Amino acid sequence: MGIGDRIIAAAASCVRDFGVERVTLAEIARRAGVSRPTVYRRWPDTNTIVASLLTDRITGTWRAVPAVSAGRTGLVERIVEVARRLRDDTLITSVLRSAPDLAMVYIAGRLGTSQQILIDLLVDALRAAQADGSVRAGDVRQMSAMVLLIGQSTIQSAQIVEPILDADALGVELSRALNGYLAP
Repeated sequence: MGIGDRIIAAAASCVRDFGVERVTLAEIARRAGVSRPTVYRRWPDTNTIVASLLTDRITGTWRAVPAVSAGRTGLVERIVEVARRLRDDTLITSVLRSAPDLAMVYIAGRLGTSQQILIDLLVDALRAAQADGSVRAGDVRQMSAMVLLIGQSTIQSAQIVEPILDADALGVELSRALNGYLAP
């Protein structure tokens, strides 16, 4: 594991242990086994490290879930599984709980790097599914943004509807919502 990977892993353990607001660069460096200047050469502050960590985690989760079939069916299955994994991810949960102000920036204020990357990945997948006829015609960038909003909402709000929609039911309903939205 390279230095950058060790620093990101250390930042993840700090976020899980302390929450976002109490993470310090000194503690990240200590856990990574590097000096503070080594961390500063790669990231200017803890917020930038946490942003990189979240981008790596979110986009890494997408990459870790392969499409098992082509077209809309495979894409929806992939999105549902990515949403499940992110919803159950202790790091994502820690950020949502310990730093609601930070989370709100990316929920209601602006698109973050990971959201932009996911939209771009969805554009390609939707374009391919439109080509095989399994996804309706439309502007794939707009559709990608809407799919992101649907998935993101499911991840961030699943806990409040858990008495009504357990994890399995939530996946079924997310699949129905996405299939209904994307169907030709």
